[in-house]
Amino acid sequence: MIDLEVFGYVAGVLGVVAWAPQFRKVWFDKRHEGVSLPTLLLVIITLSMWVIYGVAIDASAVIWSNVAAISIISSIIIGVMRLRKD
Repeated sequence: MIDLEVFGYVAGVLGVVAWAPQFRKVWFDKRHEGVSLPTLLLVIITLSMWVIYGVAIDASAVIWSNVAAISIISSIIIGVMRLRKD
């Protein structure tokens, strides 16, 4: 039987990897068309709530996977803001 904590970490890694194409588009291709900052901010708020929930139930996979996702999405937001400033 698979350890549920490992299952949670694998899900978390996949959730972060899912943002890699958007990260590449913004930071390497220097393209920001079609990126919605309000949507990304809403996602960060949602993930932050999951972090709070993870802390409340002491679920490290929930905490760390959402912190990692917040980090990559934040970097996407920063990249988009830099591109749109120019």
